[in-house]
Amino acid sequence: MRVTKAGVLFAGRRLACSIGRGGVTGAKREGDMATPRGDHRIIGMLYRADRLAGLPAWARPIGPGDLWSDDPADPAYNRLVRRPHPFRHESLRRADPMYDLILVTDWNTPARPGHGSAIFVHTWRRRGAPTAGCVALARKDILWLARRIRPGCVLRVR
Repeated sequence: MRVTKAGVLFAGRRLACSIGRGGVTGAKREGDMATPRGDHRIIGMLYRADRLAGLPAWARPIGPGDLWSDDPADPAYNRLVRRPHPFRHESLRRADPMYDLILVTDWNTPARPGHGSAIFVHTWRRRGAPTAGCVALARKDILWLARRIRPGCVLRVR
């Protein structure tokens, strides 16, 4: 799976995508709004079971207390954590559909504090709207992709 200026290329298809507001970088830092350059393995699939069905068996439902730590001071930085959590974090169970399906990458694993967290593939806010560093796709496209990829599939960002 390759991210290009033309979109995500996978299995002979081109899927329109958005990347981070800060463009692509080889020196990713927490909060820089950039998408990290490199080869990133897909290591997880999270989804809202109350909104989606028919996903692969390796997909894990997002619970009401599921969070992602984005605080470099947190010993659990750049990992899934549960509420209550005393460090800065992002809720994975959102009111909007942006995180109804999340493909989790291995970016910054094992985590080095401050080198960026929560680099996901998820649903975009709207076509062309930049992300905070993730790769985002239309809902129909991320669902199509999710039903075809396997754990370990590489997301190549150049």
